Amino acid sequence: MQFTDFGLAEPILRAVGAEGYTTPTPIQEKAIPPVMLGRDLVGIAQTGTGKTAAFALPVLHRLSQTPPRHNRQVRCLVLAPTRELAAQVAESFKTYGHGQHLRSTVIFGGVGQNPQAQALRTGVDICIACPGRLLDLIQQGLCRLDQVEILILDEADRMLDMGFLPDIRRIVQKVPVKRQTLLFSATMPREIRELASSMLHDPVEVAVTPVSVAADTVEQSVYHVPKALKQALLTQILSRPGVERVLVFTRTKHGADKVVKKLESAGIRAEAIHGNKSQNQRIRALEGFKKGQIRVLVASDIAARGLDVDGITHVINFEIPNEPETYVHRIGRTGRAGASGAAVSLCDHEERGFLRDIERIIRRPVPVLSLPTDLPVLPPEPPHEFQQRRFGGGGGGRRFGGGGHAPNRPQDPHRSGHGNPGRRNSGGPRPPRSNPW
Repeated sequence: MQFTDFGLAEPILRAVGAEGYTTPTPIQEKAIPPVMLGRDLVGIAQTGTGKTAAFALPVLHRLSQTPPRHNRQVRCLVLAPTRELAAQVAESFKTYGHGQHLRSTVIFGGVGQNPQAQALRTGVDICIACPGRLLDLIQQGLCRLDQVEILILDEADRMLDMGFLPDIRRIVQKVPVKRQTLLFSATMPREIRELASSMLHDPVEVAVTPVSVAADTVEQSVYHVPKALKQALLTQILSRPGVERVLVFTRTKHGADKVVKKLESAGIRAEAIHGNKSQNQRIRALEGFKKGQIRVLVASDIAARGLDVDGITHVINFEIPNEPETYVHRIGRTGRAGASGAAVSLCDHEERGFLRDIERIIRRPVPVLSLPTDLPVLPPEPPHEFQQRRFGGGGGGRRFGGGGHAPNRPQDPHRSGHGNPGRRNSGGPRPPRSNPW
């Protein structure tokens, strides 16, 4: 199937062609036809599958078929969980809507509201918004939603995680009951199913690439490395040929800033992007990364789903996430649109439980790489506290204590290698394979 088979308006096809796209992704192939027919839709797709175009293209087509009303109130409302995602969705609407007379604006917090309020006063057809700032503008009487024809919830499960569901329900009360509603989510927990049932009418459901499956275009690997050597290993990886545009993930904002500081002291240009940065700082860092002025972007998990940058060659998990789904979202930043990519994780002994959870959800072991021989030599790491209790101190147990769980994590016998039939005992490190880096 080609984009020309959908019956999209000619200006949209030209804009898609100008971006170099001819063949739709699976989510686009499944979602575009029912959306163009005006059906409600639930789309289950993780980021990197082309879902933004899956709703932007048919929405632009539908809006272009009828002239804007004289008062130019919002006709399409897109709700997004983060500022980065909202800005990138807005950029997609602008790109694919080139040559049409449709106005759009993006609304989020962290910046002054006056330009956003002015755009609404001037009149827009498409509004992409984060729930908090949008409610602020509604309560001030600066935004009306009574003429919305199409309502879209993007990254619905992420909005659930961030506590936005009450805000979403308040916003839904402001839009007409008679409307088209689209909901996209990487996963479908019970709360999102209930939300969809309350908002959508006889929806079409389409699903591609469940969240538990990492993209085949991403080569995954892991180093078992002491925490004290992670920074040295990261610096060495970033110095290798072919490591061109890199996204590094940490678990915390402070950790991201610390990594950036050490990289810059090693002569590697890097920027951090996380919730403590001002919106202008985040925009500058992201733009510098997109343009290649910054080779390394260090992000906390706020960016795991929101970043959509072409050409990321490597994702490095400086710290293993404590939620396995987060790992899948992180590494999905590379290997997009058919391109190949690499994801490498730096796993210390306290993170091994997290790694096993990841391997369980992706249904395969992550290949282990040999540590470079020129890293600094450190004394052996002491067993973790609970490992000492379980195995009677550091002398009687295996080298890594067999558990590898993070601090304060409750022991679950089903998480250990002993309780997982069909898999090798995961208490110690797997034999390293040759290093393709």
